[in-house]
Amino acid sequence: MVLTGKDKVEIIDKFKIHERDTGSSNVQIALLTKRINDLTNHFKTHPKDHHSRRGLLKMVGQRRRLLNYLKSKDPGQYRALIQELGLRK
Repeated sequence: MVLTGKDKVEIIDKFKIHERDTGSSNVQIALLTKRINDLTNHFKTHPKDHHSRRGLLKMVGQRRRLLNYLKSKDPGQYRALIQELGLRK
């Protein structure tokens, strides 16, 4: 459930905008998406884990706010990011 340092570095390298980027909207959304996907798989085996479910809902809300910000700031980058992460069908 917790992102390892190796996973985090790989995600940051894939979605960074410039060389020293570690906190742009793209990177934050990608990291949240990885954590959300991991927690979703966790709930398939632990359906009664309601404390973690609350954390999941908070992460989904945070990702939604970041996506709305990115959409208003740069729609092209928003579309590319959701395509890359597979967030829309």
